[in-house]
Amino acid sequence: MRTAAATEVRRPSAVRALTALLAVTAAATVAVDLLNWWYAPEQGFGLAVRTGWALLRAFGFVLLIGHVRRGRTLARPLGLILVVTTVFAVGRLIVPRQGVPPLPGILGFVLLLALCLAVLWLLYRSPAVAGHLTRHRGRLVIDRQGISWRETPPRRPAVAGWLLTTRVAAFTYAPLMLVPALVAAGTILDGRLAAGPAVLFWFGFALATSYAVLFCTFFLLRGRRWARGLLVAVTLVVLAVDLPLCWWLLGADGLVRDGAPLVTAGGLALYGLWRSGRVGPGGDAA
Repeated sequence: MRTAAATEVRRPSAVRALTALLAVTAAATVAVDLLNWWYAPEQGFGLAVRTGWALLRAFGFVLLIGHVRRGRTLARPLGLILVVTTVFAVGRLIVPRQGVPPLPGILGFVLLLALCLAVLWLLYRSPAVAGHLTRHRGRLVIDRQGISWRETPPRRPAVAGWLLTTRVAAFTYAPLMLVPALVAAGTILDGRLAAGPAVLFWFGFALATSYAVLFCTFFLLRGRRWARGLLVAVTLVVLAVDLPLCWWLLGADGLVRDGAPLVTAGGLALYGLWRSGRVGPGGDAA
C-alpha cells in the first residue's frame, strides 16, 4: 500500500498545478458571487437563494481537489459538471432584470470563466493528469497478512468515463429544480398564494426525481440497457415539468436563469449516454 509521502513524491507537477488552480477557482467563485451581490441593483429573496447556491460551488471545488489528489477517475466528470454549472450559476447572477451588468461583475465573470476553462484543459488535455487519474477506491482487505486498507480494483468491469459524466449530470437535476422552487416560494411570501400548490408540487417532484435518478444510474453503471431508456425518459419528463414551472412562476427571466442550467445538465447527461454507447464499456471520458 502506498504511503502518503510516496503519493506526494510521485504526483506530477501538472497535478499539483491543477490542485492549486482549483483552490484559486474556489476562492474566485466566492469573491465573484459576493461582488455580484454587492453591485446588484435588486438584493431580493431570489438573488439571495441563487447567490447561496452559487457559493456552494466553492465546496464542490474543494471536493474536486480531494478527488484529484487521490487520483480518482471521478475527478474528470465531476470537474466537467462543476465547471459548466458554475459558469451558468455566476452568469445568471451578473445579468440584471433591466439594463446592462456592472463592469466589476463582467470582469469577475470573465476571470472565473478563464479559470474554469483552464481547469477543463488540464483535466482533459494534460497527459500527466490523465495518467494520474487512474486510482481506485481504498477497501478494507482481510488476508493472511492481517487487516489493511488498500487500493483495490473493482470487481466489475471498468465503467465508461462518459457514463460517469452522465451519472454526475443526472444527479444535478434535483438541486437545479430546488433552487428555482425556493425562489418561487418567495412569491408566496409576497402575497401570491395561488402559487402555493404549484411550488409544493415542484419541491415534491424534485425530491422524487432524485430517487428516480439514483435508481436509473444504479443499474446504468451495471450495464442494464433498459436503464438508458429510463434515464432518457426521466430527463425528458424533468425538462417538460421544470421549464413550464419556471416560465409560469418566475417569468421569462426565471426561465433563462434557472431553466438554462437544467437544460445544459440534461444535454450533458444525454450526450454522455450517446458517447458511452459509441465508446463501449470501459471507454474513457476523453
